[in-house]
Amino acid sequence: MKDTPVGHKETTAVERPWPPEQGEWTYEDWLKLPDDGHRYEVIDGVLYMSPPPLIRHQRSSGRIFVRFSDFLRVHPRGEVFYAPVGVRSPNQPVPLQPDIVFVRAERLAIVGEHYIEGVPDLIVEILSPTNWLYDRREKMRVYQEAGVPEYWIADPRAQTIEVYVLEQSVYQLAGQYGRGDAAVSRLLPGFEVHVEAIFV
Repeated sequence: MKDTPVGHKETTAVERPWPPEQGEWTYEDWLKLPDDGHRYEVIDGVLYMSPPPLIRHQRSSGRIFVRFSDFLRVHPRGEVFYAPVGVRSPNQPVPLQPDIVFVRAERLAIVGEHYIEGVPDLIVEILSPTNWLYDRREKMRVYQEAGVPEYWIADPRAQTIEVYVLEQSVYQLAGQYGRGDAAVSRLLPGFEVHVEAIFV
């Protein structure tokens, strides 16, 4: 039996309130969230929740992923992943879940068993009516601060793809592509996505 000093009262760790206040969410808190089909992400301690994506979101995401897969089969320059896949960048302890992630072959060591532990080379987000501002503001800022070289935003409603490239630590719009155009990557020369084939 453990000796307890006279007059000493046993103390227990104080339970943190649940749910935590916004701005106080941690990785451990995030792990407690249910696997209910919603997407839960934490940025700078703030919890964001998105409902399950619409069918057209999934169709657009799938078609872009297939274009990447087909290109990389002929030009094995890296590996592409699709949601749900966790990306834990140095500036965010809780992994985010981009729609599509590309990592160059020489950097595949950052792909761990559970998450991509580091900065991907290219990220694609497909906008939904409920999350378009979040992808354009919060997540874009996080990717920019982490140093993701190229960021694509695909908008099924506008039927456009925007390609942003990191220049002097700030995203610059390299091109906005609509129907009849082919979105092109600076990071992957020769890779292109015909917009009208994505939003059919």
